[in-house]
Amino acid sequence: MYAVIQTGGKQARVAEGDRVQVELLGQEPGSEVSFRPILLVDGDTVTSKPTDLAGASVAGRIVELTKGPKIRGFTYKNKTNQRKRWGHRQHYALVEITGITRK
Repeated sequence: MYAVIQTGGKQARVAEGDRVQVELLGQEPGSEVSFRPILLVDGDTVTSKPTDLAGASVAGRIVELTKGPKIRGFTYKNKTNQRKRWGHRQHYALVEITGITRK
């Protein structure tokens, strides 16, 4: 059985036992989280209606807080000696999916 969840403005297809990188949830590693809204649940039958998904939930546990790859950028304006180098590294929470329930 798998489900499609929405978190942090992104969607992810998850199954029980999967590890997923999501944007920070404001909780410490080891804490339990529940994802809503759920967009789809697939098992014996596909559930996709909002009325059927109202009771569905996906449970997970935060394993660790990680960082994404380093992104380097450079801005430049011609003839003005204006240059700027910048970098960014996104912070993520690594979540292990522990269960998918459908009611």
